[in-house]
Amino acid sequence: MVTNELTTSRATPLQAARARGRVRGRLILLGPAFVAAVAYVDPGNFATNSAAGARYGYLLVWVVVVANLMAMLVQTLTAKLGLATGRSLPELCRERLPRPVNRMMWVQAELVAMATDLAEVIGGAVALYLLFGIPLLPGGIIIGTAAFAVLALRSRGYRAFEVVIAVLLGVIVLAFAANLLASGSDPASAMAGLVPRLQGTDSVLLAAGILGATVMPHVIYVHSALTRDRIPAADDTERRILFRGQRADVLLALSAAGAVNLAMLLIAAASFRGGGPGGADSLEGVHAGLGQTIGTAAAFGFAVALLVSGLASTSVGTYAGEVIMQGFLRRRVPLLLRRLVTLLPALAVLAIGLDPTRALVLSQVILSFGIPFALIPVVAFTRRRDLMGNLVNHPLTTAAASLVAVLVVALNAFLLWQVVAG
Repeated sequence: MVTNELTTSRATPLQAARARGRVRGRLILLGPAFVAAVAYVDPGNFATNSAAGARYGYLLVWVVVVANLMAMLVQTLTAKLGLATGRSLPELCRERLPRPVNRMMWVQAELVAMATDLAEVIGGAVALYLLFGIPLLPGGIIIGTAAFAVLALRSRGYRAFEVVIAVLLGVIVLAFAANLLASGSDPASAMAGLVPRLQGTDSVLLAAGILGATVMPHVIYVHSALTRDRIPAADDTERRILFRGQRADVLLALSAAGAVNLAMLLIAAASFRGGGPGGADSLEGVHAGLGQTIGTAAAFGFAVALLVSGLASTSVGTYAGEVIMQGFLRRRVPLLLRRLVTLLPALAVLAIGLDPTRALVLSQVILSFGIPFALIPVVAFTRRRDLMGNLVNHPLTTAAASLVAVLVVALNAFLLWQVVAG
């Protein structure tokens, strides 16, 4: 008895976690990537993927798959950065970059946080309107307030927050799985869509939009903070064990998010391609079209998934704002104030009556400005052995990550140019 207590008292946090049993010991390593994955199924993705399927059928299936593989690589590097250094990306930027550069990066990161909340609150407000007829402005206030309940779970430790976000992600997965089964999607055509090809200038632009929006700047900041705050490693061996767990976490979570994005496209391809009823130019149009082509249950499932997406993603977005402020400036801001700062722009957009779908598009343009500031430092830091130790990137990993960074930045520059020129 005494020996067992002594052994337990000397156990490292990882050893104590693994002592809970084989299954529980592995499950405890999962969680951060599920929080990150919510950003890949936010309301902006609903609009983009539905438009891709409605306009081009199964043509851009391969783009969604490639985008998801890119996301897996980026989030793996982000998770590894927090695990290896014990710091979030904003903290490393504050420590390693000149002060003027750090302050500039903080400003753009705050704008990214506001743009993120804009898309997520608007998406949730639209969902409340579709489900209950609640006007957009009160709906936005409800979504913004409800996020407090989810964020409050963090006071009970990281696990409660991660589990609830994972459950919300599961609701989204189930809703789209049910709609996909009911849509009558053509498996053979979907498989044919895995062959890379494009069809005209508009398809190139839409493909660039899907790929360019793959990396969400705020979730890079969040993921590095989540892996930093979890289970401390006692030595290099434990660090490798934890990293294997994080890789599995990313694989599972991003696979779920990728399946949802693919389902969005396949459902739209089956329901709207060829001039079907409704339309995919707006969230309201997708909802109406699903009701006409598949049934009321499908429209209800879409609206529920949109509501859950808005609630979960705005909670993660608010947490991202906290990570950004604490990391770049080493300052904490009360949660209520932090929530108001990022919520007010979204409420202002709803109050003045801007078209919700148009506002979603504009928010994605703002997000694209922040991508280089998050992605390039991750690649640069993870290739440094003095920071990463035995988790430093393999040269091939750095090459692949650099290629992704160049591609994503170039695509977003192209999209910005299209918006300005148009």
